[in-house]
Amino acid sequence: MAEVRLKNVTKMFGDLKAVDSANLTIEDSEFIVLVGPSGCGKTTTLRCVAGLEEPTEGEVYIGDRVVNGVPPKDRDIAMVFQNYALYPHMDVYNNIAFGLKLRKLPKDEIEERVNRTAELLGIHDKLDSKPKELSGGQRQRVAVGRAIARNPKVFLFDEPLSNLDAKLRVQMRAELQELHHNLETTSMYVTHDQVEAMTLGNRVAVIDEGIIQQYAPPQEIYDYPSNKFVAGFIGSPSMNFLDARIKEEDGNIYVEGDGFKLLLPEKITDQLEGLSGKDVTFGVRPEDLTAEQTVHEGDKTKSFDTHVLVTEPLGDEIIVHAEVGDQEIVAQLDPRVKIEPHQDVTLYADMDYIHIFDKETGDAIV
Repeated sequence: MAEVRLKNVTKMFGDLKAVDSANLTIEDSEFIVLVGPSGCGKTTTLRCVAGLEEPTEGEVYIGDRVVNGVPPKDRDIAMVFQNYALYPHMDVYNNIAFGLKLRKLPKDEIEERVNRTAELLGIHDKLDSKPKELSGGQRQRVAVGRAIARNPKVFLFDEPLSNLDAKLRVQMRAELQELHHNLETTSMYVTHDQVEAMTLGNRVAVIDEGIIQQYAPPQEIYDYPSNKFVAGFIGSPSMNFLDARIKEEDGNIYVEGDGFKLLLPEKITDQLEGLSGKDVTFGVRPEDLTAEQTVHEGDKTKSFDTHVLVTEPLGDEIIVHAEVGDQEIVAQLDPRVKIEPHQDVTLYADMDYIHIFDKETGDAIV
């Protein structure tokens, strides 16, 4: 096990800057997740740690050693790929044992490691099977097992669950959490799925256009996104963003937009002093909105008068798409609140959980 550190790592492909001055520390035994949209640079960052790509600038440390220029086989890392990368002509036993044989470990030690790993992953009864005889979940366990058996300092996971169906992904996420709890190996995990990021990572690095936008524990990223991109990427349904402006009136501070004027709580007004008239982006998560029927006494300083466009009943919740002024807003509501398309509905925001972003830079103000 070892700490992993990226210091000012940049990776260029011609004129394309795939990774832009990445600074990242993964503590010993920590499980961190790199998340972002396709093409944002997260896999390239992982491949720089693995040695499959050489940084154009900057240093990669594994433990106290700079590993720039060190071949992947000498970095004491193990990588699990999206496509499993199993040898089709080998049975499960030999797929798991392959890396150990290359390292010329004693036969009895190889057998002990393979059997222990197979028991840990619940595939001991599949050791004689070929990959084509296995389900997708079993193949992924074999791929993970091959990494575990090597007992590396660092695990690198490149979207390992993306080929699995939704139910199996949930199961495998739980198994990976349990594995990390048992093994406590330093791990980096790449995904475009923000649910995986939030459930697996001790810390999460949100990446966009090669730049790490925020690196923090999952709940901190959810509650205190550093900018509009992070706020919109983390959370499902996505945060609502409404064009607005700051307005001071009679000693109070409001955020005002087309179809709404919301009184801001005193605890955040210090951050908005002197910004009256400033154009901003107002953010509120769908789950922080409630419908009029669930509020005992309506407070118009917290409300949006909306016209419902579409509803999506999901059993445990109903997703409501509505218009406020000329903008759209999405609410995640209790399904027992009867709301139909083309109905006028008042939505109330929980003002303790609203967000305000600079309209020009996208950086968080509140």
